[in-house]
Amino acid sequence: MGDAVVASWQASREGPEVSRLLIERAHEELIAGNLDDHRLQSVRPLVRESWVRSWRGRVGPEGTPPIDLMSDELEEYRRAHPLASAMDMIRALLLPGSAEDSGVVVAVGDQAGRLLWIEGDRQLQSLTDGMGFVAGANWAEDAVGTSAPGTALTLGQSVQIRGAEHYNRLVHPWSCSAAPARDPETQRVLGVIDVTGGEEVVSTQARLLVDATARAVESELLVARLRQRSEAQRPASASARARPTTRATLHVLGRDRARLETESEYEESVIELSARHAAILLMLAVHRQGLSAERLADLVYGDEGSPDTLRPEMVRLRKVLEKHAPSLIPESRPYRLPVILDTDAHDVLSLLDRGAHRVALTAYRGPVLPESTSPGVEEFRETVRGALREAMLSEASLDVLLAYAEIPEGQADAEALRLALEMLPARSPKRAGLVTRIERLDAR
Repeated sequence: MGDAVVASWQASREGPEVSRLLIERAHEELIAGNLDDHRLQSVRPLVRESWVRSWRGRVGPEGTPPIDLMSDELEEYRRAHPLASAMDMIRALLLPGSAEDSGVVVAVGDQAGRLLWIEGDRQLQSLTDGMGFVAGANWAEDAVGTSAPGTALTLGQSVQIRGAEHYNRLVHPWSCSAAPARDPETQRVLGVIDVTGGEEVVSTQARLLVDATARAVESELLVARLRQRSEAQRPASASARARPTTRATLHVLGRDRARLETESEYEESVIELSARHAAILLMLAVHRQGLSAERLADLVYGDEGSPDTLRPEMVRLRKVLEKHAPSLIPESRPYRLPVILDTDAHDVLSLLDRGAHRVALTAYRGPVLPESTSPGVEEFRETVRGALREAMLSEASLDVLLAYAEIPEGQADAEALRLALEMLPARSPKRAGLVTRIERLDAR
């Protein structure tokens, strides 16, 4: 990268701004639920729409974000993160010279908005720590509201947020620019790069620099990946089995056609599975110890199934996996997966076990394979749904419970609505809406 894109954090004004006082007044009206207040029209549409999403998501306007990754877990997680190899480049572009007195704080987070690295001006870091801008904290939009890293991930584009435009009042003294970084081949979002500081970080130059850094990181990842493939010097006729899968994830929440994502040392693959293949892989992921042909047939087909019905489908599944994920080809007698297959449904259960209720609710995209009638899938679907509901009713905070009441499962849950009503302050403007919804459910 040339000198033109190396950071020089100098203050730069970019034309007239809406007064801070007007933005703060508009923010107060939105928090109070006055979404039609005329002052909101003076707020940039990108910011106003993010505020509304945050308000509807019951995000609190004050308080620090949840810490999702503790020290040991954080260290292990970021060592394996794809952006770890690009940190030297990010430092060189955004924190040249002495990072400790650079005048800005640079943060790199994952695709869920969790901050993994915080570097830069030491004095500023001591100040931003007070608003929870620390490694391991969740800065997703549904956790802290409008901010450059969280909103950039929500929109999939670079974003600048100035001072009072932040949803959380604790962040009003700061401004920030952020851009998502994507996998150069699949275009899947890997994480976000953010620069936080004073007015200088929301100039046009700053946005171009953060965008350029994200693109440079993507290029570096692609070059490194191509170099690895070249160095391996694999013959063109080498079997796909020579590329062991390092990570495999089955996405089944809210999807009729499951998505299988696999990563190996050399490549990534994303495929959609048929309903039957999805049910088979999900059952093998749930029952990691293995299943007999008879038991797997029962879970997938029910009373109408048999090992003779299952075997042709297993042959077809193997052909699909031989092409896209050979390391996942099931073993037989019993049928079991040779490597661990993660699922987004298991991720939700794990988050619930750890008490990360808000993150779990965000990760819950809907029922497990909602159209599937396989008995095993139906049972697992109810297990996940039941675990989520139990956590909401017994352990969740009011904000999370209100967010649960907005998803389809919660909208028809009179018990959850009544509990939220009990937890709301007596003068809360949200009480009337809950009472109306409860009355409609009772009248059915």
